[in-house]
Amino acid sequence: MAQVENAGLFADVDKATVDQVPAEFRPSTNKWTGIAARSTVLVYDKTKLTEDLLPKSMLDLAKPEWKGKWAASPSGADFQAIVSALLELKGEAATEEWLKGMKENSKAYKGNSTAMKAVNAGEVDAALIYHYYYYGDQAKTGENSKNVAPYYFKNQDPGAFVSVSGGGVLQSSKNAAAAQAFVKFITGKQGQEILQKGTSFEYAIASDVPANEKLVPLAELEAPTVDPAKLNSAKVTELMTKAGLL
Repeated sequence: MAQVENAGLFADVDKATVDQVPAEFRPSTNKWTGIAARSTVLVYDKTKLTEDLLPKSMLDLAKPEWKGKWAASPSGADFQAIVSALLELKGEAATEEWLKGMKENSKAYKGNSTAMKAVNAGEVDAALIYHYYYYGDQAKTGENSKNVAPYYFKNQDPGAFVSVSGGGVLQSSKNAAAAQAFVKFITGKQGQEILQKGTSFEYAIASDVPANEKLVPLAELEAPTVDPAKLNSAKVTELMTKAGLL
């Protein structure tokens, strides 16, 4: 979304639509808007670890004691958004240092669900993913998460980053009115209730609709404040490539 915005390709979202979404879930520019949200979470093998043995911060995963013990999907846009938040919160030097530690310590898997399956199978102790992979599996058979529990860093930690799924209207759209109507609907009460009651397990964020009752409430996540308009995927790709992760 930020790349499309930076290229100047978005039309303005109607004000009535923007007003349905709290400021923390949309870019400060209002060139697009949040629709849903995903929380960063560390899923861990509850047969091996207890919560008191887990890192207090995502940054601790770069320490030597976590070498070979955690997994991620570095090639995925999901994970790169988390790194982008780290870059915005802590700066380039701290991000480079953490990525260096990640290269040393983590095991790479392709996809968040695959990383979680690895934890469940005992291949690795923990994985840094988004919350809905765990809750989605639990709502089905639970076969890929029966040995797994989610851990939330909270405390405005970079590991408590909440990523926004967004929507907008392209200036080039041949159906601009319909596009505006759709974004207004999906951020409205009816659209958010579909999200709340559905099986995606992403967070409803707009029109005062609460999240699915199985999820930790958004207000309890203690997420850091990150302007979605400032997430820099190009710089993240550069830094992750330099660290040997891409």
